[in-house]
Amino acid sequence: MPVVDAPSSSQATQAAPLDEWLPQVRSGLKDGKIIPYLGPGLLDLIPDAPVPSTPEALVALLTAKVTVPHKIRNRLTQAAQYIENFKHRKSLVNQMDEAFSKAPAPSPLHEWIAKLAPPLVVESWYDDTLVKAFAQLRQGDWGQVQGLSQSEHFGTWTAFYDAQGQLAESCSPAWKSLVYRPIGGRNPASNYLVSDSDYVEVLTEIDIQTPIPAEVQELRKGRGLLFLGCRFNDQLTRSFARQIMKRSGDRHWAVLAHEPTRMEARFLEENKVTRIDLPLADVAALLCAA
Repeated sequence: MPVVDAPSSSQATQAAPLDEWLPQVRSGLKDGKIIPYLGPGLLDLIPDAPVPSTPEALVALLTAKVTVPHKIRNRLTQAAQYIENFKHRKSLVNQMDEAFSKAPAPSPLHEWIAKLAPPLVVESWYDDTLVKAFAQLRQGDWGQVQGLSQSEHFGTWTAFYDAQGQLAESCSPAWKSLVYRPIGGRNPASNYLVSDSDYVEVLTEIDIQTPIPAEVQELRKGRGLLFLGCRFNDQLTRSFARQIMKRSGDRHWAVLAHEPTRMEARFLEENKVTRIDLPLADVAALLCAA
């Protein structure tokens, strides 16, 4: 499976000035025309978050309890596959449950997004911080849809859950906001896409959009995306983002204060993603102030 890109020695993509992107993003979010797309980096806004906030931190937890070959011990999907093969899928799920057993107290940005309740939010990490914010600040006018592992749910790609965590047939018309968790999440049912085989199954079909719910495909039409806490320095994150963006709007933004790798810069350019060259904490403060 993909490994992280090497740093780029090339010039970073040009970033948008504050007075250009901030009014556009603020109004787009408020009007429901921009979809927040959240990555694990959002946990950096929470001091001492009790869950891993990077693939590297997660794989370190998994391999601390199970001995895996040295050459894959720092590669999340490969280490997870080894645990699944030699310790059973249930052991892998139990370890993931333990790693994400505590939902951090939501940051002001998590709370702001929950109060805003955009028609669609993409949440691309396993922690329950965002859905905790929704549960605390909203009634039953929201739900979530999670990606499912084919090793546990063969032939079924996703599952919908209402605000109480009960299985739902589909996205309810009563939901103001749908939280899409393409790689699963801790609650309510311990759904995880984390091993090589999990991703192989999804990537085999994602180009024709099969694993992406029809409701998500409909909600993304004509809307831009705002990437928060995301990096695009490995093939998996780029593949998921590219396919979720398909047939959406023609303007997107990504908060990326770090120097992009060569492949990140290429991804931004090819997908018309404007780079916001500010620390995530600064962008969060600007948005929440609105």
